[in-house]
Amino acid sequence: MLYKNHGAAALGRAVEKAYEKGQTDYYLEPLVGTVDGKAVGKVADGDSVIFCCRRGEREIELTEMFTDPQFSAVDRIFHKDLYFVILTLYNDKFSHLPVAFGPEHVEKPLAEVLSDAGKTQFHCAESEKYAHVTFFFNGGNNDPYPGEDDLRVPSPKGIPFDQKPELSLPTVAEKVKDALGKYDFIVTNFANGDVIGHTSNSEAKIMACGYVDHYLDEVVNDALRKDYVVIVTADHGNIETLYTAEGTPHVAHTTNLVACIMMDPRGDHKEEIRDGALGDVAPTILHVMGIEQPQLMTGRTLTDADFGKDRKVLLIICDGWGMGSHDDNDAIYLAETPYWDYLLRQPHCFLNASGRYVGLEDGKPGNSEAGHSNLGGGRCVLQDDVRIEKAIREGSFQQCEAFQQAIKRALENKKALHLLAYLTKKSSHGSIEYPLQIASLARKMGLQEVYFHIIFDGRSTPPGSAPDMLDELERQLEEIGVGMVVDGTGRGLILDRDKNYEKVKKGYDAIVEGKGTLYSI
Repeated sequence: MLYKNHGAAALGRAVEKAYEKGQTDYYLEPLVGTVDGKAVGKVADGDSVIFCCRRGEREIELTEMFTDPQFSAVDRIFHKDLYFVILTLYNDKFSHLPVAFGPEHVEKPLAEVLSDAGKTQFHCAESEKYAHVTFFFNGGNNDPYPGEDDLRVPSPKGIPFDQKPELSLPTVAEKVKDALGKYDFIVTNFANGDVIGHTSNSEAKIMACGYVDHYLDEVVNDALRKDYVVIVTADHGNIETLYTAEGTPHVAHTTNLVACIMMDPRGDHKEEIRDGALGDVAPTILHVMGIEQPQLMTGRTLTDADFGKDRKVLLIICDGWGMGSHDDNDAIYLAETPYWDYLLRQPHCFLNASGRYVGLEDGKPGNSEAGHSNLGGGRCVLQDDVRIEKAIREGSFQQCEAFQQAIKRALENKKALHLLAYLTKKSSHGSIEYPLQIASLARKMGLQEVYFHIIFDGRSTPPGSAPDMLDELERQLEEIGVGMVVDGTGRGLILDRDKNYEKVKKGYDAIVEGKGTLYSI
């Protein structure tokens, strides 16, 4: 099929109209392109689909809708004959699907070592970060280890997160306090710094910092009373930076260091804590608990102090809580955070949480997946984006068998190739470079019918940037010579991770049935 244009610029104009109605990139309702009044490029039986996102916890629900014949959470049109490729194996339930880049599981993560030592453990977070204290923290393992209990607290539903900056932290804190004294090791995530940090609402960010401070005070002091060694740290930076150099809201991750605070009700080890990286936290926990560190865990303890025998540990991960500039551009500095200020007067060090220190490209901001896999892995865990970007640089990306098979199948069946394409250049979930590479491969192999289904970001991209990015995509597709952009939906809908399947269905129905706000290509 030959195109008069590639549809990306047309979608950009539709996005601009959605902005006028008050919509944002993250929550953009489905926009569906039409030719002569009819939706085009819809997924049909016999087609090939490549999901060009790599991370996992946000990709599961949409993958279920496309691939699970037993799926029943919502009604949907199900195509039995799809060749559906996933970029990485983000959940073992999809091991039967073609996987472009096979998994690299972490052997002997902290949770497994504790389990082997006969220790009990409790992993708790609200749903926005639940996968991070379970799947990612446990080295890519979906199932709890013996002796491990996991608890998911539902995140707020039905309202923008910045309208409830406390999120579900009060309940998370209460559940953790209930668990104190019952488990040898507890890990929890305070999600506010990252979830609210990704919004443009500076007031909400400052309020969120206050909530984190309040519940740190509650939980840490309760743990100390119950004789836990407490470690407070973060997975990466985010909320600490309010504005970009241009003065616009800063909504992305940072490369800032994170603090690591250690408190022991039995003594002060102030002189014996060194700086390091996130991969040093798990070895530190094993040292405190008196458990031998496995050779595969290559991080090293942050302290050699003697903590005694049979110690229990609480690890609090303040998501997106970096060390900022300590001025009017720093939300943590501006907020009422007396307890955080107190913590920074306790024994602490600073940890690298970005770039090569956590298995990312040098200088690249950290993210929750990398942060938690390093924290739980006890080593520098190479991230999927490094593997994929290396394949692009070295020219092996297009040699991927799963990509080639998807295109061959479309050619043989005289059907279409569909690319679920993430409109960003630097998110931990993916990059627009991936579908562009695949479209280029399709052109080389002789396939013309290639459709792009856009997923808008609104997190790693500046607010309101989608139209300009779509104009750039139009030019890139013109250079490649194939590919038509046919619809788009916000990440906050189609990449849900809280089992809000009605939201995911909106994006699914746009891709499969052409339902949504129509615009002309």
